Amino acid sequence: MACLAVVLTVMISSGCGLSYPPAPTTLTERAPDHYIIGPGDSMEIVVWGNPEVSASIVVPPDGRINTPLVEDVPATGKTSVELARDLEKALSRYIKQPVVTVILSGFVGPYSRQIRVVGEAAEPQALQFSKGMTVMDVMIAVGGLTEFANGNDASIIRSVNGQRKQYAVRLNDLLRGGDISANVEVLPGDVLIIPESLL
Repeated sequence: MACLAVVLTVMISSGCGLSYPPAPTTLTERAPDHYIIGPGDSMEIVVWGNPEVSASIVVPPDGRINTPLVEDVPATGKTSVELARDLEKALSRYIKQPVVTVILSGFVGPYSRQIRVVGEAAEPQALQFSKGMTVMDVMIAVGGLTEFANGNDASIIRSVNGQRKQYAVRLNDLLRGGDISANVEVLPGDVLIIPESLL
């Protein structure tokens, strides 16, 4: 249990004697194809023929948005098309047959669709998941490894059928050795942990 606490605080090392199965190179689970709105996303809400009720909005942390005529509309967890239909329904009390388009312009997404990178990355951060994203894409986004990183002892924590599993990834082999077989796909919600080298 002590080793597990160390892993989750990104202070893992070979001293714990932990080893994980390699991350799957092909995924049976697939992420949804459509972008899901989350807190922090910015959008343009265009009500055709009614510019006075169109708006530029940033989704607040509670995930509910307000427009000039309708308030407290849930946005988080929906696609832009689903949100547009909900706004049309709400606006129909005030406007005859409203036509709404939601155009997303800034992407953060819900936490469940982010990839979190912690530990010895040049710029540890949470990234918005994109379809087909791989560990190489993630590492490019975070600026690669620090000089202190133990990249071949990195791991991915992933939820599989409601259970958390941990998989080994070989970042040194991929980034410094050019071994493309070490490049694996990531899924929404993955946490990539990069430990510090003890040497």
